[in-house]
Amino acid sequence: MTYKLSLKPLAEKQFAKLSKTIQKRLFAAFLTLSDNPRPHGSLKLQGHPDCYRVRVGDYRIVYTIDDQQLKVLVLTLGHRQDIYDKF
Repeated sequence: MTYKLSLKPLAEKQFAKLSKTIQKRLFAAFLTLSDNPRPHGSLKLQGHPDCYRVRVGDYRIVYTIDDQQLKVLVLTLGHRQDIYDKF
């Protein structure tokens, strides 16, 4: 079962500002999320009922899952030091 992955406009801007090597690693994580939205290592965020995060090196992807419509929406992404300040 494949989920449709989409990025919010903020996440698209954050993705575009990253280096090409980091973009490649995050893109591979996006493909994994579309196949399995709850991969090993993903954690549900406390204080946010339907938000999850996945770790990609020093970077984090924060997303929500809609199981009924088979969609994954990436809310924000970025370096681990400041990702939770923006969220």
